[in-house]
Amino acid sequence: MTPNKNQITPNSTFSGSFSVVTADITPPLSIYARNWGASAHDRAEAVHRPLWMQCFLMQSVNDDILVWFTADLGWWKNNSDELNLRNYILTKTNLKEEQVLFCLSHTHAGPSICSADKDKPGGDQIAPYLKFLAETAVSLYEEGSRKMQKGTLTWGYGSCDLATKRDFYVDGTYLIGYDPTQRADDTLLVGAVRDEKGKQLATLVNYACHPTTFAHENKMLSPDYIGSLREVVEAYSGCPCLFFQGASGDLAPKEQYVADPAIVDSHGRRLGHATIATLESIPQNNMGLEFKEALISGAPLALWKPVEKAPNHQMGAQIIHVEMDYKKLPSVDELLEAYEKCEDRVLKDRLWRKINTRRAIGEKKTEKVPVWIWQLGNAVVIAQANETYSVIQEQLRSAFPDKNIVFINIANGYVGYLPPSDLYDKDMYAVWQTPYAKGSLEKMIDRITEAIQTLNL
Repeated sequence: MTPNKNQITPNSTFSGSFSVVTADITPPLSIYARNWGASAHDRAEAVHRPLWMQCFLMQSVNDDILVWFTADLGWWKNNSDELNLRNYILTKTNLKEEQVLFCLSHTHAGPSICSADKDKPGGDQIAPYLKFLAETAVSLYEEGSRKMQKGTLTWGYGSCDLATKRDFYVDGTYLIGYDPTQRADDTLLVGAVRDEKGKQLATLVNYACHPTTFAHENKMLSPDYIGSLREVVEAYSGCPCLFFQGASGDLAPKEQYVADPAIVDSHGRRLGHATIATLESIPQNNMGLEFKEALISGAPLALWKPVEKAPNHQMGAQIIHVEMDYKKLPSVDELLEAYEKCEDRVLKDRLWRKINTRRAIGEKKTEKVPVWIWQLGNAVVIAQANETYSVIQEQLRSAFPDKNIVFINIANGYVGYLPPSDLYDKDMYAVWQTPYAKGSLEKMIDRITEAIQTLNL
Protein backbone atom coordinates (compact mmCIF):
# COMPACT_ATOMS: atom_id res chain seq x y z
CA MET A 1 0.00 0.00 0.00
CA THR A 2 1.48 3.35 -1.05
CA PRO A 3 0.91 6.17 1.46
CA ASN A 4 -0.55 9.47 0.30
CA LYS A 5 -1.29 12.78 1.96
CA ASN A 6 -4.76 11.59 2.98
CA GLN A 7 -3.72 8.29 4.53
CA ILE A 8 -4.01 7.85 8.27
CA THR A 9 -2.47 4.93 10.14
CA PRO A 10 -5.20 2.40 10.99
CA ASN A 11 -6.36 2.09 14.59
CA SER A 12 -10.02 1.17 14.73
CA THR A 13 -12.05 3.37 17.08
CA PHE A 14 -15.56 3.72 18.48
CA SER A 15 -16.77 6.74 20.43
CA GLY A 16 -19.75 6.45 22.73
CA SER A 17 -20.42 5.73 26.39
CA PHE A 18 -18.91 2.92 28.46
CA SER A 19 -18.83 1.23 31.82
CA VAL A 20 -17.22 -1.87 33.30
CA VAL A 21 -18.08 -3.62 36.56
CA THR A 22 -16.72 -6.77 38.19
CA ALA A 23 -17.96 -9.43 40.61
CA ASP A 24 -16.28 -12.33 42.39
CA ILE A 25 -17.87 -15.62 41.24
CA THR A 26 -15.57 -18.02 43.08
CA PRO A 27 -17.74 -21.00 44.14
CA PRO A 28 -17.43 -22.95 47.39
CA LEU A 29 -14.63 -25.52 47.40
CA SER A 30 -17.19 -28.25 47.97
CA ILE A 31 -18.62 -27.89 44.43
CA TYR A 32 -17.85 -30.56 41.82
CA ALA A 33 -14.79 -29.41 39.86
CA ARG A 34 -13.34 -32.32 37.90
CA ASN A 35 -12.37 -31.03 34.46
CA TRP A 36 -9.65 -33.53 33.57
CA GLY A 37 -10.21 -37.19 32.84
CA ALA A 38 -6.90 -38.04 34.51
CA SER A 39 -7.80 -36.25 37.76
CA ALA A 40 -7.88 -38.42 40.88
CA HIS A 41 -9.94 -35.83 42.78
CA ASP A 42 -13.41 -34.35 42.27
CA ARG A 43 -13.19 -31.13 44.29
CA ALA A 44 -10.68 -28.34 44.68
CA GLU A 45 -8.95 -27.85 48.02
CA ALA A 46 -7.90 -24.19 47.75
CA VAL A 47 -8.25 -21.04 45.65
CA HIS A 48 -5.25 -19.93 43.61
CA ARG A 49 -6.88 -16.69 42.48
CA PRO A 50 -10.55 -15.67 42.60
CA LEU A 51 -12.78 -16.25 39.59
CA TRP A 52 -14.36 -13.10 38.17
CA MET A 53 -17.32 -12.10 36.09
CA GLN A 54 -17.07 -8.75 34.33
CA CYS A 55 -19.68 -6.75 32.44
CA PHE A 56 -18.64 -4.23 29.80
CA LEU A 57 -21.38 -1.95 28.48
CA MET A 58 -21.17 0.15 25.32
CA GLN A 59 -23.76 2.71 24.25
CA SER A 60 -23.97 4.64 20.98
CA VAL A 61 -25.06 8.25 20.52
CA ASN A 62 -28.40 6.77 19.40
CA ASP A 63 -28.72 4.99 22.79
CA ASP A 64 -28.16 1.53 21.28
CA ILE A 65 -26.52 -0.77 23.84
CA LEU A 66 -24.24 -3.79 23.53
CA VAL A 67 -23.34 -5.86 26.59
CA TRP A 68 -20.21 -7.98 26.89
CA PHE A 69 -19.85 -10.43 29.77
CA THR A 70 -16.66 -12.32 30.58
CA ALA A 71 -16.49 -15.13 33.12
CA ASP A 72 -13.65 -17.24 34.48
CA LEU A 73 -15.36 -20.51 33.59
CA GLY A 74 -14.50 -23.47 31.39
CA TRP A 75 -17.13 -24.58 28.87
CA TRP A 76 -20.76 -25.60 28.64
CA LYS A 77 -21.23 -29.38 28.63
CA ASN A 78 -25.00 -28.96 28.48
CA ASN A 79 -26.44 -26.40 26.06
CA SER A 80 -29.62 -25.96 28.08
CA ASP A 81 -27.58 -24.60 31.01
CA GLU A 82 -26.14 -21.84 28.85
CA LEU A 83 -29.49 -21.05 27.22
CA ASN A 84 -31.20 -20.84 30.61
CA LEU A 85 -28.57 -18.38 31.86
CA ARG A 86 -28.64 -16.20 28.75
CA ASN A 87 -32.44 -16.23 28.51
CA TYR A 88 -32.61 -15.12 32.14
CA ILE A 89 -30.32 -12.19 31.31
CA LEU A 90 -32.35 -11.24 28.23
CA THR A 91 -35.66 -11.44 30.10
CA LYS A 92 -34.52 -9.40 33.10
CA THR A 93 -32.78 -6.71 31.03
CA ASN A 94 -35.15 -6.51 28.03
CA LEU A 95 -32.15 -6.84 25.76
CA LYS A 96 -32.31 -8.62 22.40
CA GLU A 97 -30.33 -11.74 21.59
CA GLU A 98 -27.92 -9.94 19.28
CA GLN A 99 -27.04 -7.39 21.99
CA VAL A 100 -25.47 -9.79 24.51
CA LEU A 101 -22.29 -11.85 24.51
CA PHE A 102 -21.50 -14.14 27.43
CA CYS A 103 -17.89 -15.20 26.93
CA LEU A 104 -15.98 -17.84 28.90
CA SER A 105 -12.24 -17.61 29.44
CA HIS A 106 -12.03 -21.43 29.10
CA THR A 107 -10.06 -21.98 32.29
CA HIS A 108 -9.69 -25.71 33.00
CA ALA A 109 -9.35 -25.06 36.75
CA GLY A 110 -12.90 -23.92 37.44
CA PRO A 111 -16.06 -25.60 38.72
CA SER A 112 -18.43 -27.73 36.71
CA ILE A 113 -21.23 -25.67 35.17
CA CYS A 114 -23.13 -28.73 33.96
CA SER A 115 -26.41 -29.45 35.74
CA ALA A 116 -26.23 -33.05 34.48
CA ASP A 117 -23.30 -33.54 36.90
CA LYS A 118 -25.74 -33.30 39.83
CA ASP A 119 -25.02 -36.86 40.99
CA LYS A 120 -21.24 -36.31 41.13
CA PRO A 121 -19.53 -35.43 44.43
CA GLY A 122 -20.51 -31.81 45.08
CA GLY A 123 -22.83 -31.89 42.08
CA ASP A 124 -25.80 -30.77 44.18
CA GLN A 125 -24.21 -27.30 44.33
CA ILE A 126 -24.08 -26.79 40.55
CA ALA A 127 -27.72 -25.74 40.05
CA PRO A 128 -27.56 -23.07 42.82
CA TYR A 129 -24.27 -21.86 41.36
CA LEU A 130 -25.80 -21.51 37.88
CA LYS A 131 -28.62 -19.47 39.40
CA PHE A 132 -26.04 -17.31 41.19
CA LEU A 133 -24.22 -16.70 37.88
CA ALA A 134 -27.41 -15.56 36.15
CA GLU A 135 -28.39 -13.24 38.99
CA THR A 136 -24.87 -11.83 39.19
CA ALA A 137 -24.87 -11.04 35.47
CA VAL A 138 -28.13 -9.10 35.75
CA SER A 139 -26.88 -7.26 38.83
CA LEU A 140 -23.70 -6.27 37.01
CA TYR A 141 -25.69 -5.01 34.04
CA GLU A 142 -27.89 -2.90 36.28
CA GLU A 143 -24.89 -1.48 38.13
CA GLY A 144 -23.03 -0.77 34.90
CA SER A 145 -26.05 1.00 33.41
CA ARG A 146 -25.80 3.57 36.20
CA LYS A 147 -22.10 4.27 35.61
CA MET A 148 -21.84 5.09 31.91
CA GLN A 149 -19.13 7.56 30.88
CA LYS A 150 -18.45 9.12 27.51
CA GLY A 151 -15.22 8.03 25.87
CA THR A 152 -13.51 6.24 23.01
CA LEU A 153 -12.42 2.65 22.47
CA THR A 154 -9.23 2.39 20.41
CA TRP A 155 -7.68 -0.89 19.28
CA GLY A 156 -4.11 -1.84 18.49
CA TYR A 157 -2.34 -5.04 17.41
CA GLY A 158 0.64 -6.43 19.27
CA SER A 159 2.18 -9.85 19.74
CA CYS A 160 2.92 -12.39 22.45
CA ASP A 161 4.73 -15.72 22.12
CA LEU A 162 2.91 -17.46 25.01
CA ALA A 163 0.79 -19.55 22.62
CA THR A 164 2.32 -22.46 20.73
CA LYS A 165 0.87 -25.09 18.42
CA ARG A 166 -0.46 -28.02 20.43
CA ASP A 167 -1.13 -30.87 17.95
CA PHE A 168 2.06 -32.89 18.42
CA TYR A 169 2.73 -35.95 16.26
CA VAL A 170 5.12 -38.46 17.81
CA ASP A 171 5.64 -42.22 17.37
CA GLY A 172 2.66 -42.50 15.04
CA THR A 173 0.26 -40.77 17.45
CA TYR A 174 -1.19 -37.27 17.74
CA LEU A 175 -0.91 -35.87 21.26
CA ILE A 176 -2.04 -32.52 22.63
CA GLY A 177 1.08 -30.64 23.64
CA TYR A 178 3.82 -28.33 22.42
CA ASP A 179 4.85 -28.88 18.80
CA PRO A 180 8.21 -27.12 18.22
CA THR A 181 8.04 -27.61 14.44
CA GLN A 182 5.03 -25.37 13.82
CA ARG A 183 4.56 -21.59 13.97
CA ALA A 184 1.70 -20.37 16.16
CA ASP A 185 -0.37 -17.26 15.65
CA ASP A 186 1.05 -14.79 18.17
CA THR A 187 -1.39 -11.95 17.42
CA LEU A 188 -2.49 -9.94 20.43
CA LEU A 189 -5.30 -7.40 20.04
CA VAL A 190 -5.69 -4.81 22.78
CA GLY A 191 -8.42 -2.22 23.24
CA ALA A 192 -7.98 0.92 25.36
CA VAL A 193 -11.13 2.62 26.60
CA ARG A 194 -10.47 6.23 27.66
CA ASP A 195 -12.79 8.99 28.81
CA GLU A 196 -13.00 12.38 27.12
CA LYS A 197 -10.01 13.64 29.13
CA GLY A 198 -7.85 10.67 28.18
CA LYS A 199 -8.11 8.75 31.45
CA GLN A 200 -8.17 5.02 30.85
CA LEU A 201 -11.37 3.26 31.93
CA ALA A 202 -10.74 -0.32 30.78
CA THR A 203 -8.34 -2.56 28.89
CA LEU A 204 -9.66 -5.28 26.57
CA VAL A 205 -7.40 -8.22 25.71
CA ASN A 206 -8.18 -10.61 22.83
CA TYR A 207 -5.65 -13.44 22.64
CA ALA A 208 -5.81 -17.09 21.60
CA CYS A 209 -4.23 -19.59 23.99
CA HIS A 210 -5.76 -22.49 25.92
CA PRO A 211 -5.75 -21.88 29.71
CA THR A 212 -4.45 -25.39 30.36
CA THR A 213 -1.40 -24.57 32.45
CA PHE A 214 -3.08 -26.06 35.51
CA ALA A 215 -4.15 -29.64 34.83
CA HIS A 216 -5.08 -32.97 36.40
CA GLU A 217 -2.78 -32.71 39.44
CA ASN A 218 -3.90 -29.20 40.32
CA LYS A 219 -6.28 -28.98 43.29
CA MET A 220 -6.96 -25.24 43.20
CA LEU A 221 -9.72 -23.16 41.64
CA SER A 222 -8.09 -20.69 39.28
CA PRO A 223 -8.60 -18.48 36.23
CA ASP A 224 -5.24 -19.93 35.08
CA TYR A 225 -2.90 -17.40 33.44
CA ILE A 226 -5.70 -14.85 33.04
CA GLY A 227 -5.50 -14.02 36.75
CA SER A 228 -1.95 -12.70 36.72
CA LEU A 229 -2.53 -11.12 33.28
CA ARG A 230 -5.19 -8.94 34.84
CA GLU A 231 -3.07 -8.21 37.90
CA VAL A 232 -0.15 -6.94 35.83
CA VAL A 233 -2.25 -4.84 33.44
CA GLU A 234 -4.45 -3.35 36.15
CA ALA A 235 -1.45 -2.36 38.26
CA TYR A 236 -0.13 -0.47 35.24
CA SER A 237 -3.35 1.07 33.93
CA GLY A 238 -5.30 1.59 37.14
CA CYS A 239 -8.48 0.23 35.58
CA PRO A 240 -10.18 -3.15 34.94
CA CYS A 241 -8.72 -5.58 32.41
CA LEU A 242 -11.06 -7.91 30.51
CA PHE A 243 -9.89 -11.05 28.68
CA PHE A 244 -11.58 -12.54 25.60
CA GLN A 245 -10.43 -15.97 24.47
CA GLY A 246 -9.46 -16.04 20.78
CA ALA A 247 -9.46 -18.87 18.21
CA SER A 248 -7.37 -21.17 20.38
CA GLY A 249 -8.45 -24.64 19.21
CA ASP A 250 -4.86 -25.53 18.29
CA LEU A 251 -2.96 -23.19 20.63
CA ALA A 252 -1.68 -23.61 24.20
CA PRO A 253 1.35 -22.65 26.31
CA LYS A 254 4.60 -24.50 25.72
CA GLU A 255 4.79 -25.47 29.39
CA GLN A 256 1.46 -26.76 30.67
CA TYR A 257 -0.34 -29.60 32.50
CA VAL A 258 1.31 -28.60 35.80
CA ALA A 259 0.28 -28.08 39.42
CA ASP A 260 2.80 -25.29 40.09
CA PRO A 261 1.10 -21.86 40.41
CA ALA A 262 4.41 -20.10 39.74
CA ILE A 263 4.33 -21.36 36.15
CA VAL A 264 0.71 -20.27 35.75
CA ASP A 265 1.46 -16.77 37.04
CA SER A 266 4.56 -16.50 34.86
CA HIS A 267 2.44 -17.18 31.77
CA GLY A 268 0.02 -14.43 32.78
CA ARG A 269 2.82 -11.94 33.38
CA ARG A 270 4.21 -12.62 29.90
CA LEU A 271 0.85 -11.82 28.33
CA GLY A 272 0.37 -8.91 30.71
CA HIS A 273 3.62 -7.20 29.79
CA ALA A 274 2.93 -7.78 26.09
CA THR A 275 -0.43 -6.09 26.65
CA ILE A 276 1.23 -3.11 28.31
CA ALA A 277 3.66 -2.79 25.40
CA THR A 278 0.72 -2.79 22.99
CA LEU A 279 -1.13 -0.19 25.07
CA GLU A 280 1.87 2.11 24.70
CA SER A 281 1.47 1.93 20.91
CA ILE A 282 -2.22 2.88 20.88
CA PRO A 283 -2.78 6.56 20.06
CA GLN A 284 -4.88 8.87 22.18
CA ASN A 285 -8.59 9.28 21.46
CA ASN A 286 -9.32 9.87 17.78
CA MET A 287 -5.71 10.56 16.85
CA GLY A 288 -3.58 9.04 14.14
CA LEU A 289 -0.59 9.67 11.93
CA GLU A 290 -0.87 11.15 8.45
CA PHE A 291 1.85 11.09 5.80
CA LYS A 292 2.97 14.69 5.34
CA GLU A 293 5.82 14.80 2.83
CA ALA A 294 9.17 13.45 1.74
CA LEU A 295 12.30 15.21 2.97
CA ILE A 296 15.67 14.75 1.33
CA SER A 297 18.33 14.62 4.02
CA GLY A 298 21.31 12.32 4.36
CA ALA A 299 18.65 9.78 3.42
CA PRO A 300 15.22 10.28 1.85
CA LEU A 301 12.88 10.66 4.82
CA ALA A 302 9.14 10.10 5.11
CA LEU A 303 7.60 12.64 7.47
CA TRP A 304 4.37 11.74 9.24
CA LYS A 305 2.44 14.08 11.52
CA PRO A 306 -0.20 13.59 14.22
CA VAL A 307 -3.69 14.29 12.96
CA GLU A 308 -7.08 14.36 14.64
CA LYS A 309 -9.73 12.00 13.27
CA ALA A 310 -13.47 12.51 13.38
CA PRO A 311 -15.09 10.34 16.08
CA ASN A 312 -16.71 7.18 14.75
CA HIS A 313 -20.09 6.50 16.38
CA GLN A 314 -21.20 3.54 14.29
CA MET A 315 -22.57 0.59 16.26
CA GLY A 316 -24.34 -2.46 14.95
CA ALA A 317 -25.16 -6.02 15.97
CA GLN A 318 -26.39 -8.99 13.98
CA ILE A 319 -26.50 -12.76 14.13
CA ILE A 320 -25.69 -14.75 11.02
CA HIS A 321 -26.11 -18.51 10.71
CA VAL A 322 -23.72 -20.98 9.14
CA GLU A 323 -25.34 -24.25 8.10
CA MET A 324 -23.11 -27.19 9.02
CA ASP A 325 -23.51 -30.94 8.67
CA TYR A 326 -23.07 -33.27 11.62
CA LYS A 327 -20.93 -36.37 11.35
CA LYS A 328 -22.61 -39.76 11.73
CA LEU A 329 -22.77 -40.09 15.51
CA PRO A 330 -23.63 -42.95 17.89
CA SER A 331 -27.02 -42.63 19.58
CA VAL A 332 -27.45 -41.50 23.20
CA ASP A 333 -28.57 -45.03 24.11
CA GLU A 334 -25.43 -46.53 22.60
CA LEU A 335 -23.24 -44.11 24.49
CA LEU A 336 -25.13 -44.71 27.75
CA GLU A 337 -24.69 -48.45 27.35
CA ALA A 338 -20.94 -48.01 26.84
CA TYR A 339 -20.83 -45.64 29.83
CA GLU A 340 -22.52 -48.14 32.15
CA LYS A 341 -20.16 -50.93 31.09
CA CYS A 342 -17.00 -48.82 31.34
CA GLU A 343 -14.97 -49.25 34.53
CA ASP A 344 -12.07 -46.97 33.62
CA ARG A 345 -12.44 -43.58 35.36
CA VAL A 346 -10.74 -41.65 32.54
CA LEU A 347 -12.64 -43.29 29.68
CA LYS A 348 -15.90 -42.99 31.61
CA ASP A 349 -15.40 -39.23 31.90
CA ARG A 350 -14.76 -39.02 28.16
CA LEU A 351 -17.97 -40.93 27.42
CA TRP A 352 -19.94 -38.67 29.78
CA ARG A 353 -18.86 -35.63 27.78
CA LYS A 354 -19.92 -37.33 24.54
CA ILE A 355 -23.32 -38.14 26.04
CA ASN A 356 -23.97 -34.51 26.95
CA THR A 357 -22.96 -33.33 23.48
CA ARG A 358 -25.08 -36.00 21.79
CA ARG A 359 -28.11 -35.07 23.88
CA ALA A 360 -27.75 -31.44 22.83
CA ILE A 361 -27.69 -32.41 19.13
CA GLY A 362 -30.69 -34.74 19.29
CA GLU A 363 -31.71 -36.22 15.94
CA LYS A 364 -30.62 -33.28 13.82
CA LYS A 365 -28.42 -33.95 10.79
CA THR A 366 -27.48 -30.33 10.26
CA GLU A 367 -27.18 -27.23 12.42
CA LYS A 368 -27.49 -23.54 11.68
CA VAL A 369 -24.64 -22.36 13.88
CA PRO A 370 -25.09 -18.75 15.08
CA VAL A 371 -22.27 -16.23 14.81
CA TRP A 372 -22.53 -12.82 16.46
CA ILE A 373 -21.06 -9.92 14.49
CA TRP A 374 -20.76 -6.54 16.14
CA GLN A 375 -19.57 -3.37 14.48
CA LEU A 376 -17.86 -0.90 16.82
CA GLY A 377 -16.85 2.03 14.68
CA ASN A 378 -14.52 0.51 12.11
CA ALA A 379 -13.66 -2.54 14.25
CA VAL A 380 -15.47 -5.86 14.01
CA VAL A 381 -16.22 -8.30 16.85
CA ILE A 382 -16.92 -11.91 15.82
CA ALA A 383 -18.10 -14.33 18.50
CA GLN A 384 -19.28 -17.92 18.33
CA ALA A 385 -19.65 -20.92 20.60
CA ASN A 386 -17.14 -23.43 19.29
CA GLU A 387 -13.41 -24.03 19.64
CA THR A 388 -12.22 -22.94 16.22
CA TYR A 389 -8.64 -23.40 15.10
CA SER A 390 -6.52 -20.25 14.82
CA VAL A 391 -6.55 -20.28 11.02
CA ILE A 392 -9.96 -18.58 11.13
CA GLN A 393 -8.67 -15.45 12.87
CA GLU A 394 -5.56 -15.43 10.71
CA GLN A 395 -7.55 -15.55 7.48
CA LEU A 396 -10.10 -12.96 8.57
CA ARG A 397 -7.43 -10.51 9.69
CA SER A 398 -5.53 -11.09 6.46
CA ALA A 399 -8.69 -10.39 4.44
CA PHE A 400 -9.26 -7.09 6.28
CA PRO A 401 -5.75 -5.81 7.07
CA ASP A 402 -6.81 -2.21 7.71
CA LYS A 403 -9.44 -3.17 10.31
CA ASN A 404 -9.12 -4.54 13.82
CA ILE A 405 -10.83 -7.93 14.00
CA VAL A 406 -11.77 -9.29 17.44
CA PHE A 407 -12.39 -13.05 17.28
CA ILE A 408 -13.86 -14.95 20.25
CA ASN A 409 -14.25 -18.66 21.00
CA ILE A 410 -16.80 -20.12 23.48
CA ALA A 411 -19.27 -17.23 23.45
CA ASN A 412 -23.00 -17.84 23.97
CA GLY A 413 -22.72 -21.61 24.19
CA TYR A 414 -20.43 -24.51 23.39
CA VAL A 415 -20.56 -27.63 21.21
CA GLY A 416 -17.14 -28.74 19.97
CA TYR A 417 -14.00 -28.13 17.94
CA LEU A 418 -13.81 -26.75 14.42
CA PRO A 419 -10.54 -28.03 12.91
CA PRO A 420 -9.60 -27.42 9.26
CA SER A 421 -10.54 -29.96 6.58
CA ASP A 422 -7.00 -31.25 6.02
CA LEU A 423 -6.94 -32.73 9.54
CA TYR A 424 -10.08 -34.86 9.23
CA ASP A 425 -8.20 -37.92 7.97
CA LYS A 426 -5.97 -37.90 11.06
CA ASP A 427 -6.62 -39.72 14.34
CA MET A 428 -6.48 -36.71 16.64
CA TYR A 429 -8.51 -35.38 19.55
CA ALA A 430 -10.08 -32.35 17.87
CA VAL A 431 -11.29 -34.46 14.94
CA TRP A 432 -12.92 -37.25 16.92
CA GLN A 433 -14.25 -34.81 19.53
CA THR A 434 -16.09 -32.54 17.10
CA PRO A 435 -19.62 -33.48 16.03
CA TYR A 436 -19.26 -31.35 12.89
CA ALA A 437 -18.47 -32.77 9.47
CA LYS A 438 -15.40 -31.97 7.38
CA GLY A 439 -15.49 -28.51 5.81
CA SER A 440 -17.43 -26.81 8.61
CA LEU A 441 -14.63 -24.41 9.57
CA GLU A 442 -14.17 -23.33 5.97
CA LYS A 443 -17.91 -22.66 5.67
CA MET A 444 -17.72 -20.43 8.72
CA ILE A 445 -14.75 -18.49 7.35
CA ASP A 446 -16.51 -17.88 4.02
CA ARG A 447 -19.80 -16.84 5.62
CA ILE A 448 -18.18 -14.43 8.09
CA THR A 449 -16.08 -12.89 5.33
CA GLU A 450 -19.21 -12.24 3.28
CA ALA A 451 -20.93 -10.67 6.28
CA ILE A 452 -18.03 -8.31 7.05
CA GLN A 453 -17.94 -7.19 3.41
CA THR A 454 -21.51 -5.91 3.75
CA LEU A 455 -20.69 -3.70 6.74
CA ASN A 456 -20.23 0.04 6.30
CA LEU A 457 -16.63 0.20 7.49
